[in-house]
Amino acid sequence: MPKNKTHSGTSKRFKVTGSGKILREKAGKRHILEKKSSKVTRRMSGTAVVSEHDAPRIKKLLGL
Repeated sequence: MPKNKTHSGTSKRFKVTGSGKILREKAGKRHILEKKSSKVTRRMSGTAVVSEHDAPRIKKLLGL
């Protein structure tokens, strides 16, 4: 049986923690930042944990 390949797009976007949670970057911080308030851009920085409903689908793409 052949090995399963990791989805390369998914592997670039998500990171798995030691406890098995999946982290993602927050959306909306790439462009059109001038019109967004500093408060909003600060809120969008950093990482967030993927929702428990999306996690199984992402784990399958990552080959976990």
